[in-house]
Amino acid sequence: MKQLLKQVFNSQKHLIRLILPLVTVILAVSLFTTPALATGVDQIPNLTAGNKTWVLDQADVISRLNEGKISSTFEDLAKQTDQEVRIVTVRRLDYGETPESFTKELFKKWFPTKEAQANQTLLVIDTVTNGTAIITGDQVKPLLTDSIAESVATETVSVPLRNGNKYNQAFLDASDRLVAVLSGKADPGPPQITDNVQVEGTYKKAEETNQGNATAWVVGLLIAATVIPMATYYIYQINQPSSNG
Repeated sequence: MKQLLKQVFNSQKHLIRLILPLVTVILAVSLFTTPALATGVDQIPNLTAGNKTWVLDQADVISRLNEGKISSTFEDLAKQTDQEVRIVTVRRLDYGETPESFTKELFKKWFPTKEAQANQTLLVIDTVTNGTAIITGDQVKPLLTDSIAESVATETVSVPLRNGNKYNQAFLDASDRLVAVLSGKADPGPPQITDNVQVEGTYKKAEETNQGNATAWVVGLLIAATVIPMATYYIYQINQPSSNG
């Protein structure tokens, strides 16, 4: 019995020796990798007023084609009006950071003085939570009021994200609205939200009708496949000569 217990104990010690290094590696990777995924203001490249970087897509959610379109639109706006707009995307914020606090810190880092901040607009999104924030300089507010800026962040950007994480559409819509307002044009407003349930409830789509017809055919064939053999067998039994005759 003692020999058996000794063997079991030795086996457990050997198993622990095998597993312990693996557990250590997993813990080390999780500890060092998780913070690396988070983005702090210090990790964002430096930028100053007049810089030609208009989109900083660190979360990699905007296509190159659309990033080019947005950048070209913002550059034209800067040339025509001196208003500068920048969009920043990050995958994850540092622990305790919010989109609002991150945006304020980044705004101050890039534009440390009131003069540098005057014509600046900064829109930031954290793609883990789809949280958005926007901040503007003093010379922007007469055109892009705080209420319009808030609507851009919470409606123009957020609505396409709620409808399937459509980041490209969200930022294209936001850039169009920002450029219109900062150019002195009328605010096009947030995207229109339609009630799809009521509209679709008034009639059937062709696909639904076809699907209903197909279902009816399948049910009919199943019934026929069951009833016809039974009826045939019943008729056959009736027509059989009596064994008493």
